[in-house]
Amino acid sequence: MKKEEKTRLTCEKIIQAAIAEFGTKSYEAASLNTICSDNHISKGLIYHNFKNKDELYLICVKQCYEEMTRHIKNTVCHSESVEEKLKELLNARQVFFEKNPYYAQIFFNSVLMPPRHLIKELKELRVGYDECLKERYAELLFQMELRKGVSVEKAIQYLMTMQEMYNGYFREMYYENEEIQKVIETHESRLSELLDMIMYGIAKKTEDFSENLRGR
Repeated sequence: MKKEEKTRLTCEKIIQAAIAEFGTKSYEAASLNTICSDNHISKGLIYHNFKNKDELYLICVKQCYEEMTRHIKNTVCHSESVEEKLKELLNARQVFFEKNPYYAQIFFNSVLMPPRHLIKELKELRVGYDECLKERYAELLFQMELRKGVSVEKAIQYLMTMQEMYNGYFREMYYENEEIQKVIETHESRLSELLDMIMYGIAKKTEDFSENLRGR
């Protein structure tokens, strides 16, 4: 076996072991010592191929986002209505998390409880995934009759902003020592409801309702 191939296989083994570690624990709780002891990997071998815990963690997050992005891009929505297509898109994300529980934990840890010293790097890693979401939202929005003065670009910006605010709410829950699995389940179950309200509103628009608003 050539040296390059041996190095590649070694790095892959370490990364898979790291995904299992970061996929079951927070960044702070994850340990290189555990990765070594559970997988018969020497610490010297880790440091020979990776700078430190931070680099290994960021590689795991990068791989998570790449796999998620690929899955979302390849999701085909078969429903006719925009509302049902949105549900299919959100369901695709849930299916991905169910099939890849390690990635689910890595994703939500990086979004809801990111290591503060790595926030900038994590935001950069997320760019491709966010762009993929924008593209999929745009596909749906172009099929809708938007309100006067609301462009697709403006609607997408609003959707992404609201999602960040939504994540912020759950970030507080996480910091209040809620179980991560409980936070994930609640986050995903309410996300479709949030996006539905954003797209269709929370109040039925009537003449009386409009008159009351103008009178205030």
